[in-house]
Amino acid sequence: MVFSQLLIPTTDSTRAEYIIEKLRTLDEMRSEARKEVGLLNTLLIGGSGTAKTSIVLMNSTRLGADFAFKRINFSFYTLPHNFQESIDSEVEKKNAKNFRPYGDKKLVVFLDDFSMPQINEWGDQITLEITRQLIDFRGFYFLDKEERGNPKSIAGLQFLAAMNHPTNGRNDVPNRIKRLFFSLNVPPPSDKAVEGIYGRILNELLPKKKYSEEVIGMVNPIVEATIQLWMGASSKLMPTPTKFHYVFTIRELARVFGGMARVAQASQYKVIMDCKNLKEVKDPKLFLIGLWRHECQRTFVDKLINNPDKKTFEDLLDKVTKEKFKDAFGFEDSELLT
Repeated sequence: MVFSQLLIPTTDSTRAEYIIEKLRTLDEMRSEARKEVGLLNTLLIGGSGTAKTSIVLMNSTRLGADFAFKRINFSFYTLPHNFQESIDSEVEKKNAKNFRPYGDKKLVVFLDDFSMPQINEWGDQITLEITRQLIDFRGFYFLDKEERGNPKSIAGLQFLAAMNHPTNGRNDVPNRIKRLFFSLNVPPPSDKAVEGIYGRILNELLPKKKYSEEVIGMVNPIVEATIQLWMGASSKLMPTPTKFHYVFTIRELARVFGGMARVAQASQYKVIMDCKNLKEVKDPKLFLIGLWRHECQRTFVDKLINNPDKKTFEDLLDKVTKEKFKDAFGFEDSELLT
């Protein structure tokens, strides 16, 4: 199991996928009827860590054999010719000026970080202008020296895009291109959804065939403790002009559990059970708690810029550790916090 490649559906992601599929079906029906394509492209808008990219990637795994998928990551430095070259690499010539995706397939183009391209001194995002031209007019112009300026028609494309909410200094996209998409807000996952995601991951990392019931019984308390710690850090360590990066999203949870996954999968699951051979630790449950605390410190404390903030987080970590593990498993403070 490769932790970074796990895609676990939630209620919200399933709803978003359903809408994307419905729009794709409308596209196919209209193509058969030879009607003009309307607002059949989808733009996912949401905060960091709301699984916008994961929704599109999960949807891409369900595409039929007559579809191809292309992901293009926009950045501040993406220029129009970068975008055009990416599209050109996926299409083939049918006649003088008409092009289609290879094998007469339909190409789903995913534009990640859609709002990132640079805004120039005239207030334009020129990379998004050529994107709008391709979607609106189903083509752009040749860049080759021999045919430069001649129109180039490209059929068989559908676009999916994802961007952050245009707040806190993040760019918006022009209405001229926004009108070509069905905009869909992606809310942050609920606590129940987060528990479902990481509970399932830990159950896979700690299988019953390899671990005792007492170790497996740690799964739910660890997930609940991580969510409580995450919510506490978000409320007590708020972003300010000098601490603008104090934003704790679900990605922090992913980093905590990703670190635990590397240990659980090391040496064919022997690390956690072999902890009984250590002088300091004689209980696998206590080893897991120590591992969890270490990963939380590595993930959260690395973002903090002064000692008072670090002390605030350490106090919160100690409080959550005692609440979730002291009474439930009968450990002493000296065992839990060292």
